[in-house]
Amino acid sequence: MTLKDLAAVKRRLNPQKRNPSMIRGCYIDAKGEILTTFRKSVVQIPSEELEKYLTIFRKSLSGTYGQQLLPITFTTEQVQGDEAYLGLMALCRSELEDESAADTIYQRIVAWLMKEKGGATQSVEEMQKAQNYLILLMYDSFDVGYKHPDGEEEMAMSDSIFNYVMCAVVPVQQGRDALSYFENEANFHVSPATWNVGMPELGFMFPAFEQGAADISEALFYTRDAGNIHEDFIANVFHSEIQMNADEQKETVCAVLQSTLKEECSMDLVQAVNEKVSEMISEQKEDKSAEPLQLSGHDVAKVLESVGVSEEKVEAFRQGYSEAFGEKTEIPAVNVISQKEFKVVTPSVHIRVDPGHADLVTTRVIDGQKYIMILADGEVEVNGINIAIQ
Repeated sequence: MTLKDLAAVKRRLNPQKRNPSMIRGCYIDAKGEILTTFRKSVVQIPSEELEKYLTIFRKSLSGTYGQQLLPITFTTEQVQGDEAYLGLMALCRSELEDESAADTIYQRIVAWLMKEKGGATQSVEEMQKAQNYLILLMYDSFDVGYKHPDGEEEMAMSDSIFNYVMCAVVPVQQGRDALSYFENEANFHVSPATWNVGMPELGFMFPAFEQGAADISEALFYTRDAGNIHEDFIANVFHSEIQMNADEQKETVCAVLQSTLKEECSMDLVQAVNEKVSEMISEQKEDKSAEPLQLSGHDVAKVLESVGVSEEKVEAFRQGYSEAFGEKTEIPAVNVISQKEFKVVTPSVHIRVDPGHADLVTTRVIDGQKYIMILADGEVEVNGINIAIQ
């Protein structure tokens, strides 16, 4: 999904407009027992309550594509008859009215929760600390504008309708007893602990919205933690799998670069690769209708060539990348480099620099000793004290 596609769906989740038509939920305790289920027509939900629900669903569309947001692609065989896929289609086509499909998705998620979370709470204290979970489903549909040859859309000439469901799996944590003010008595008393709904741990949207149309062979999966893609959830709910999470992809790329470039893997080289790929990501982002940038081993090899890596080392990288990911595999460019920070680590020192100022850090060998040198650009502060460098 492009940034434009995501923005179009997010705009729908506005409590003032009341676009979605149905919200369903299943509330379960730490042992996986269903405490209650409910279904609510959006038109009957009070504004303040609806805003809380839609905030949760908007959060399920947040994060970086390729890290928190991941495509789940269904095979031709799945589309033709897999029960998990057919269940998702039933939810969407029935506008969440299919009780059996809703119950099935609840049970699949509960099974994952019990496997991942364990449900092994024994003592009263453990039960008080344990999390319950709220499984939320939402249905929405909207007209898709007619797209002219020049790319302009005209809603008055809408020629299709996009129907979709969203799911959010949300932890519910019990608070503590608190001393509270009771206005009607003008006094303070202890108020009992309440169960508070948090933000989603994971979720999904089905089908995906691609270039202004439904892609029924794909779902968009959300995970709050890019380092944990919840493989068992993906297997249970989608009958699919993702080979590596964002952290694993980045670690693998780093390992291949280090093992294949060897003595050519210098500070200057890493800075140059980061800068080049960052420029490519930024250029792609300028086009809101473009897919997030994906890079193959060949693409990264071209970057290495452009920053002066020898032909021998570039070829070694190509082979190493192919062995790690597959010859034609593309991974999100955001998982090749880090745009948020430039980090230098030694056994005793950690240095973090804004990537835009990574050129302030260099390495030198002086009298046979290796040094990391940082240009003191402006005032230097140590433990809150401005110091003089002499």
